[in-house]
Amino acid sequence: MSVHQSVLADFAAVVSAAQTLVLETASRAIAERGTFRLALSGGSTPKALYEQLATSEADWANWQIFWGDERYVPNDHPDSNERMARQAWLDQVPIPAEQIHPLPTQSADPWQDAAIAETDLRRAFQVQEPAWPVFDLVLLGLGDDGHTASLFPGTAALEEQSRLVTVGDRGGQPRLTFTAPLINQARTVVFLVSGAAKQEALKRALAATGDSQQTPVRLIQPVTGQLYWLLDRDAAVLL
Repeated sequence: MSVHQSVLADFAAVVSAAQTLVLETASRAIAERGTFRLALSGGSTPKALYEQLATSEADWANWQIFWGDERYVPNDHPDSNERMARQAWLDQVPIPAEQIHPLPTQSADPWQDAAIAETDLRRAFQVQEPAWPVFDLVLLGLGDDGHTASLFPGTAALEEQSRLVTVGDRGGQPRLTFTAPLINQARTVVFLVSGAAKQEALKRALAATGDSQQTPVRLIQPVTGQLYWLLDRDAAVLL
C-alpha cells in the first residue's frame, strides 16, 4: 500500500483534485484493461465532484459504475445515493445503462438484497469465489463518528471477512455496504474530507494507533493499492 496525503486550500480544491485523479485513473485503466470500474460514495463532497464530472470529457462508453453503500430506501427516495449520483452526473453522460450497477433495495429484506448485490458484483467482474473483485477506484468519505461507507462504529458489519456486501446499521436503520475486505482489494482508494466538523474523526483516522471498532475508517488499508487522502485545511487543522 502507498499512502498519499494532500492538504488543499478549500472544498473547491478538494473537488478539483478528485476530478483530476478520477479522470486520470480512468484513462489509465481503460488503456491497460479496457474498462474503468468505479465505486461511488454518497455525501455533499462527492456530489460536487459528480457535478464536475458531468461537465468533463471522458471515454464514458468504457466506464462501469457501482456504489460502495446505499441507504435502504427506494432508488427514487431523496436519501438515495443512486438518485443523487444520477441527478448530479450519470443522467448527463452517455455511460451505457447496463454498465451502471446500483445496489438493490427492492426486496424488503436487506440481507436478501445484499446477497443479490454480491451475485451481481461477481457477474459484473466475472470472478468466482474465493476470488475478490478488484475496483480501479473506490471513492469514500469520512463521517464525524469515524465511519466510512456504511461501516459504523461498534456494528457487526465491521467483523465481516468473507462477504463482498453486507448490511450496515445506523441507529437501527439498515444500509447496504461494501465490506472492508472488498474495499481493500481496490487498486486506488480515495477519501474526500472537507470541513471543520471532520477534524476529530480525521485525527483518529490517521493516528499511528487506534481502535477500528470506534473509528471504522481505520479498517481501510488497501492490500496492494494506492490510498489517497484529499483534505481541505479546515478538516486538517489537528494533523
